[in-house]
Amino acid sequence: MALHFSREELAKRRKNVCSTMAEIGLKGILIFRQESMFYLTGYDTFGFCFFQCLFLNVNGAMTLLTRAPDLRQARHTSVIEDIRIWTDTPDAKPAEELKSILADHNCKGAQLGIEWDSYGLTALEGMRIQQTMDGFCNLINASDLIDQLRVIKSDSEMVYVRRAAVLADESYDLACELAQKGAFEGDILAAMQGAIFKGGGDYPGNEFIIGSGENALLCRYFTGRRSLNTHDQLTLEWAGAYRHYHAAMMRTLIIGKAPDRQKHMFNVCCDALAAVQAAIKPGNTFGQAFDAHAQVIDAADMQEHRLNACGYSLGTTFSPIWMDRPMLYHGNTTEFQPNMVIFCHMIIFDSDTTLAMTLGETIHVTQSGCDRLSSSPWELVEN
Repeated sequence: MALHFSREELAKRRKNVCSTMAEIGLKGILIFRQESMFYLTGYDTFGFCFFQCLFLNVNGAMTLLTRAPDLRQARHTSVIEDIRIWTDTPDAKPAEELKSILADHNCKGAQLGIEWDSYGLTALEGMRIQQTMDGFCNLINASDLIDQLRVIKSDSEMVYVRRAAVLADESYDLACELAQKGAFEGDILAAMQGAIFKGGGDYPGNEFIIGSGENALLCRYFTGRRSLNTHDQLTLEWAGAYRHYHAAMMRTLIIGKAPDRQKHMFNVCCDALAAVQAAIKPGNTFGQAFDAHAQVIDAADMQEHRLNACGYSLGTTFSPIWMDRPMLYHGNTTEFQPNMVIFCHMIIFDSDTTLAMTLGETIHVTQSGCDRLSSSPWELVEN
């Protein structure tokens, strides 16, 4: 069996969820987020792209409804014992089979939580669940119930986070070596992702972001590769991933010499990141950390070139994205707590001059502030 946490720790997590459900009057919860399933049971798959649901009863009993390809996957990677299979047919109705499972758990007339906000539950399947459960039970949105527990990392989780951060640093070192005139973006990507795999890591929740030239002003993955010019810029956003735990980083590297404007943008990014990290401490809010970033960038007259969020929580996230909740944006009243893991990214994209500058890394919230998980220096790389 491929479990990455002790059975005792997994049981403690489920007990915490059950205690929360009991406090708010839920008989159980319908779990569709793969992150939640992994967190509570160790279950590890990408089969969540099809209909798949883990039901957790308030008494601790569990039943997984999935497809045949994930039967052995669930047995091998999780502590789930009751696994039911719905069969692929033209008239398959997994929602009806889920209703039967709930009847087995004596849930008729009960109030149940459900993770509506999940990549593992399409709008179509969600509508079918609502129609099927109408008159049988009462479904309450509980999309953040498990997330609020997942955001605080245990000591054993932090071991994996720190390993992911080491892999991110090693990946960055290779990028700095390769980002030279004439280098092909594909070779840089291959080396960076290869460093993660060679270190025992995983695919991240989403693709690495790479862009040079004018494409350096993009912060989403897109297809197409180019080679670096004599004078160029290369924006990278990547994450070390280990046991699905992420430690993300972001940098803009310069090929040749950076113009004065771009050097100034780098200094502003450094000041903004320092301000954000100073604001990240228990008792302060995610909104306050964002405002610290905005104040620095806006004071440098670069408000129109920044984004409206400057980071987010990280943890065990699955495709299609490694971003987790909560996020750093204005007005977010969520307070920082010890053992949160946060990716902070300072992004300045000046479309008027087609100059980019970014600086981002992952931090660990402590009892009194925060610690950097990366050992890479804040320096402007000019190759």
